[in-house]
Amino acid sequence: MEHHQRLAILVGGGPAPGINSVIAAATIRARLEGLDVVGCRDGFEWLMQGDIEHTAPLTIENVSRIHFRGGSHLGIARANPTTDTKLLDNTVNALLRMNVTQLITIGGDDTAFSAMRVERHAAGAIRVIHVPKTIDNDLDLPAHIDTFGYQTARHYGVDIVKNLMVDAKTTSRWYFVVAMGRKTGHLALGIGKSAGATLTLIGEEFEQPARLQHVVDTLTGAIIKRLSYGRRDGVAVIAEGVVLGIKPEDLAGFDAAERDAHGHVRIDDVNLGEILKAEVLKRLRAIGIKTTIAAKNIGYELRCADPIPFDMEYTRDLGYCATEFLLSGGSAAMVSMQGGRFVPIPFDTMIDPDTGRTRVRSVDLGSTRYAIARRYMLRLSKEDFDDPHDLAKLATIAHMNVDEFKQQFGYLARIGPIVDVKVETGKR
Repeated sequence: MEHHQRLAILVGGGPAPGINSVIAAATIRARLEGLDVVGCRDGFEWLMQGDIEHTAPLTIENVSRIHFRGGSHLGIARANPTTDTKLLDNTVNALLRMNVTQLITIGGDDTAFSAMRVERHAAGAIRVIHVPKTIDNDLDLPAHIDTFGYQTARHYGVDIVKNLMVDAKTTSRWYFVVAMGRKTGHLALGIGKSAGATLTLIGEEFEQPARLQHVVDTLTGAIIKRLSYGRRDGVAVIAEGVVLGIKPEDLAGFDAAERDAHGHVRIDDVNLGEILKAEVLKRLRAIGIKTTIAAKNIGYELRCADPIPFDMEYTRDLGYCATEFLLSGGSAAMVSMQGGRFVPIPFDTMIDPDTGRTRVRSVDLGSTRYAIARRYMLRLSKEDFDDPHDLAKLATIAHMNVDEFKQQFGYLARIGPIVDVKVETGKR
């Protein structure tokens, strides 16, 4: 192997448990082959400015035990070199000035897209492979393959929700727990289903653009139904991405919504939990129901947690295979482990032709997994409106007659995904 060759590693996006394990495994594999390894601090942030000072050599000695810990040994940033050709020039030139011939990027869909553009811009001078990382679990991998960090985030998220469920029952209150997941609801659904939360709301289940009233009525209906069972407590897990699908004008009249300098609602900074809490309480007060609701965001507690053994092993495999792929002359792919075997996914298969960006994997509302999750949720359903006894009970709790209740909440049973659990018996 030529002495001047060097491997660079960087981390983009947000933190996820297992980053350090990828860095360590990739570094050790490269060093055992005599390849120099350099770590680039803070993702693309400094490279895209042409700065090569924010780097450090990676050795077996300084990475051999970092796989136990959360966070990122190399820091992290959401810097995006794809917004300007000059930034791509700076990035590629900075890497070449350091004699980098191979690059491992670790990150989510945005970092994957940056990796693709850098590889293309380098025109063969730098071989690139991407390691998929996000607790949102939304990279375009096969349905049965998780992104690393998701399992650890779900594990600790379930612990938090489990404790909140006990507190909710003890204090006779509801919790609205907002989980990370800007584009998809995988993490919220995984936490809610595993913990047995009262219900989980994800953006995929609402028509786009969604109406805030639909979300509020879904939560209000769940509280009413819970009361019909004699329970004043509950926990709703809500994917933060739900707010991104709500019509901006629906949020414009609410005091809880933050605004930019022009007075427009700042969608990305909306405190979804507090808005839903305020609107659901207002809805309940209007029909004469008193309850206590607490809003809680979880996500930052999960992103830098120490990885559970699943993610430690998984990420060591990913890091090893990333370096092995580059050492064997490979490039322009995302690493994946499928059925215990390394499978590279070519960059050119990952682009969504409609957006020109990397594909995002949404929750499959037609899957058995989602159907089972819905079956165990407590929320208004078609069966509630078909059974006259249940319907009368719900209407009474809401201080309405049956027709009024059907008029206000009946639409919830007519829209949304069709949920049907089908199990093949194998018999012919």
